Amino acid sequence: MRDKQRRALTEIHLAGLRAVEPENAVKVHLRRSGNDLHVGERSYALDDFERIILVGAGKGAAPMAKAVEDVLGDRLAAGWITVKYGHGLSLKKTHVMEAGHPIPDEAGLEATRTLLARLGECSEHDLVVGVFSGGGSALLPAPCPAVSLEEKKEITRLLLECGASIDEINAVRKHLSRSKGGGLAKAAHPATVVSLLLSDVIGDRPDVIASGPTAPDVSTFADALEIIERYGLTGKISTNVLGRLNDGAAGRLEETPKPGDPLFAGLLNLVVGNNRAALNAAADRARALGFHTLVLSSGIRGEAREVAKVFAAVGREVIEAGHPVAAPACILSGGEPTVTVRGPGKGGRSQELALAFAIAVDGLDRLALLAAGTDGTDGPTDAAGAFADGHTCSRALRLGLIPREFLARNDSYNFFAPIDQLFKTGPTRTNVMDLFCLIVDRE
Repeated sequence: MRDKQRRALTEIHLAGLRAVEPENAVKVHLRRSGNDLHVGERSYALDDFERIILVGAGKGAAPMAKAVEDVLGDRLAAGWITVKYGHGLSLKKTHVMEAGHPIPDEAGLEATRTLLARLGECSEHDLVVGVFSGGGSALLPAPCPAVSLEEKKEITRLLLECGASIDEINAVRKHLSRSKGGGLAKAAHPATVVSLLLSDVIGDRPDVIASGPTAPDVSTFADALEIIERYGLTGKISTNVLGRLNDGAAGRLEETPKPGDPLFAGLLNLVVGNNRAALNAAADRARALGFHTLVLSSGIRGEAREVAKVFAAVGREVIEAGHPVAAPACILSGGEPTVTVRGPGKGGRSQELALAFAIAVDGLDRLALLAAGTDGTDGPTDAAGAFADGHTCSRALRLGLIPREFLARNDSYNFFAPIDQLFKTGPTRTNVMDLFCLIVDRE
């Protein structure tokens, strides 16, 4: 890959990240004027509340909490948030707890117990400000009494490996949890609750972001059971998990709180940042660099290796027909593809997409792609994603690396590492799904 291509792709991606920096995103929507707190289009008289507390979870929760501390100042009594290991900050009044992601762990369980306990102390005279971002689901483990943390970890792992979407994974997790699917709002009732959300899901649905801890749940036990059956997991999950889902689907257990429940009267869930905002900023930077730029979609989904073929086809179309934009072109998309794990390799969905793209455009000049997660972590790796172009495969073959073999065993990280095409940013403390940037140079 030419240095000029690599620099352009990096600049465009980083411009998108800056637009969804959590602290700034919160301050755009949260401000204080004297005794009034303005949250989006709503206002709250701070003197109406005896106490204001902060709770939250997610990869971006720490900078979001910092913004809330800055805005509220001495009016904030205390706060408790949970973040992924390595994503914490030193805050003035907020206790920052770190825990496992994407697989929950004991630290997350203890942190969630703390959050539930603090919310359980709230009264109608309190204001609760929530900050939630992507990663909040795994960082808020509070299994129902019939299910252990180990069983919850196992079902999470199985759902991740089978290629289930985040909506599907969260629908199952909500029905095994005391914190998700409106669980935190239920714990805080009758306090006034305002939640600020950094969206990492297609459609920006508050009930899906972090599994909707303060949102009504539209999914049901029957939905969760159908997802388990669809992916052939019935015989793989524990009898406790299966029994709970069956009991719930049969009406023997109380459902998660639904839309229209008085519990949510007056509660506000406000999205402060999303993938579209990142794409728009990335597009502005691409235009400034001289590219004819098109944003295709912020809702890309599907198997990563199949999505890669679409990007390859679009790139070929630009070269052959100058469509949908003429070269030099930059075509941007965002979303959350999935990976069905077939082998024992190491990688993530963005790296797998980049590898499949490299195979699809092998031998073509002028095309270059950066596929990367906005959180700085693609799968269980230290890379955000990877670069790929029409010469990636030949470069690898010279080192004895067979691209299709690495793709077959989901080993994209170990494919890109030796050829220096991994993209590493470190923890970004934000998360608005993935960004995909395809550039097509002039002939």
